[in-house]
Amino acid sequence: MAKRKKVAVIGGGVSGLAAAKAFDERGHRVVGFERSHDFGGVWELSRSYPDVQTQSPKDLYCYTDHPMPDDYPEWPKGPQVHAYLHSYADKHNLQRLFRLNTNVASMDRRSDGQPGWTLMLDSGGQHWTEDFDFVAIGTGQFSDKNIITHPGQESFEAAGGQVMHSSEYTDPSVVKGKRVVVLGGSKSATDIAVNAVKNGARSVHWVYRERMWRIPYFVGGINFKRLLYMRAQEQQFNSWGRTGLQRTIATLFKPLVWANFRGLETLLKVQLGLKKHNLVPKVPIEKDISCSVPIVTPGLFETLNDGTLKNIEGTYDRYDGKTIHMTTGEKVEADVSILAVGWKMGVPYLPQEYQDKLIESDGQYRTYRLSVNPDLPDMGFVGFNSSFCTILSAEMIANWLVRYADGQLEQQPTAAQMNENIDMMLNWKRHERPAAQIYGGQCSAPFHFKHLDELLADMGAKKNKRSNPLAEQFSYPSHKAYGEYLASCRQYQAV
Repeated sequence: MAKRKKVAVIGGGVSGLAAAKAFDERGHRVVGFERSHDFGGVWELSRSYPDVQTQSPKDLYCYTDHPMPDDYPEWPKGPQVHAYLHSYADKHNLQRLFRLNTNVASMDRRSDGQPGWTLMLDSGGQHWTEDFDFVAIGTGQFSDKNIITHPGQESFEAAGGQVMHSSEYTDPSVVKGKRVVVLGGSKSATDIAVNAVKNGARSVHWVYRERMWRIPYFVGGINFKRLLYMRAQEQQFNSWGRTGLQRTIATLFKPLVWANFRGLETLLKVQLGLKKHNLVPKVPIEKDISCSVPIVTPGLFETLNDGTLKNIEGTYDRYDGKTIHMTTGEKVEADVSILAVGWKMGVPYLPQEYQDKLIESDGQYRTYRLSVNPDLPDMGFVGFNSSFCTILSAEMIANWLVRYADGQLEQQPTAAQMNENIDMMLNWKRHERPAAQIYGGQCSAPFHFKHLDELLADMGAKKNKRSNPLAEQFSYPSHKAYGEYLASCRQYQAV
């Protein structure tokens, strides 16, 4: 029998909403904390740059019981995703569980000797503490801006230049008639660069440290979800925990796998014109695929082709007045410098002694199933298992986590079993698949099916695959099917 707990959920975005629903429907008393004035996380409108849209198709970017509206486009825009998240919160009455404009300043083990954590909270100038039996951290991988500076930035700003993080680019009028430089290799960087061109910038330069593979929404005219989101494709990558037989089979099929990926690379080179713009990556695509691989921004290669966008491989060296000196030796005159350098992962409110247990010296996180650490009891993460189907991944791990917290997993792991698995996974990431180290190793892509299979097995799901073997092997994940799989797990209520 599971005992009813008081559970803190930190974050009101995709992952926090999934965690709040999962714990609430099991009968726990949930109190959610969102530091901003609204739900949405990265999709909250004040954090979204113009024209932002999902990288995943809408039927892969939704909760199992709440598909996106039929009239949404295949890749919804930011305001549509924000509205969708609000509709999900409305459907499950999640607003009653959250306190908005409330920040978690710090947390520590409870001093009363009971299991759980004490959260130090602040809101509207008020400060207080509150005890919880369990803490679900749903702030994901994009919580705090990654703020960087370069030598001479003060002189650039003194000369009238503007420097901003990509999340601060919310008004395109700031670039009209201006010389714009965008730093970063992610999709947000190319989104903003193309948007600046469209909104009348005098010139736009896109600066990136290294070339990476970018996947267009349509590969050879076919929606990429029908080519890349398949078990058949996933099984061609070097996943963790392979048996001797699986390794032997992989060796036998290695020439065919090699040919498959070389063919995909050739198609991308021709379709996108990568050689023309010196954008052919140096790393084979099968070694590079992870959560960091961006989707091609619509208009990116068109603006490169007509010269309205110029690309520079390198990074900033320094500012000198209105001139930005690159590490390549190039000099670019600029009025606006937009730093699309991403977000920082972390749990800044967790005391250092616990962070040391969680994060290794090379930045890799010690988490079992990308969610819990045996040395940090009574807490877990939702949304650290990022993937190409982020909402589904968050919902699945939230349902796993509540069962873990209640001791209701069919395969409830011991601390020793978790540490053994964590060490195995860290060894795999460091030595067999370095691309898996992105985001502190907290990324399940491109192994969506394998990761979700493990979660379902732990939860004791009586169904974990579609009845049609061809659809299961050669089609993308179905949110509706995963809803059925969750329903096949043993249901219970905490009392």
